[in-house]
Amino acid sequence: MNPRSTIHTLAALALASALALSGCTDASQSSAGGASASASAASNDSLISSLKTDDTIAAMVPSELKNKGTLTIGSDATYAPAEYVDSDGSTIVGYDVDYAEAMAKLMGVKVKFVNATFDSLIPAVGSKYDMSISSFTITSEREKQVNLTSYFTAGMAKAVQKGNPKKVPADSLCGFKVAVETGTSEEADANAQSKKCVTDGKKAVDILSYKTQTDATTNVTGGKADVSYADSMIINYSIKQTGGKLEPIGKVTDAEPFGVATAKNDKGLSKAVQAATQKLIDDGTMKKILTTWGNQDGMITKSEINPSVE
Repeated sequence: MNPRSTIHTLAALALASALALSGCTDASQSSAGGASASASAASNDSLISSLKTDDTIAAMVPSELKNKGTLTIGSDATYAPAEYVDSDGSTIVGYDVDYAEAMAKLMGVKVKFVNATFDSLIPAVGSKYDMSISSFTITSEREKQVNLTSYFTAGMAKAVQKGNPKKVPADSLCGFKVAVETGTSEEADANAQSKKCVTDGKKAVDILSYKTQTDATTNVTGGKADVSYADSMIINYSIKQTGGKLEPIGKVTDAEPFGVATAKNDKGLSKAVQAATQKLIDDGTMKKILTTWGNQDGMITKSEINPSVE
């Protein structure tokens, strides 16, 4: 799968507004969705506040960053529920933000998020930003430019109306109306599946392609489409935000890890990130953070610096 697309991040803003009013591409490419999540963000405040500095992890933080006291983090805040601008028009919220704040508590520093375009982030890591957290799928090409420390995983997933009234099977889309966002990997995969359905003597997939994930989700909840097909993080959050009108079917496929980007010469910062991330995983904090945002399925059990990827 390909890296996150700048084009598709614009649709995240439309979906956020639509869901607020109504009450993969790869895991880092498709537009995301969610209503204003100030309540969800606030629900993790006490959890993060309860964390204490870990002296061993704090000792790994490069001295200049420790002396500065604040990590500057670049992020493209148009990708709910990972990172996006809250209803006040300025505060960046999301599970990536909560994760970064929790990680910083263990390091004994604070964080400052800076909103920027996606394609500008990695080139500025190590100069303008101490790190970047913005739903980066870990790829071998990106690992040549920066260090990437894994903390999350996502792939493709499906959702249907609660109770699955159309009886959509978990392993086939043949003969069903499938809502996808135009230009995504899910649309391409649905088309590939449709061709195979016909070859196998079954009904083709009726693909309903929408310009935004908002419309795809809305038409499943409204019954026009039988199943929504999108990135797992988006499916999980749409289920949470639609108040149980949707439910998942089948397993997440084509899952890939996301990574925190630090400079190649980060003077040990990536080691501090890895150690802090692993502690958050091991003590259950990461699961609580992700659960708040409906994305506990993205949990990993081991954080690695520059893991081997295809």
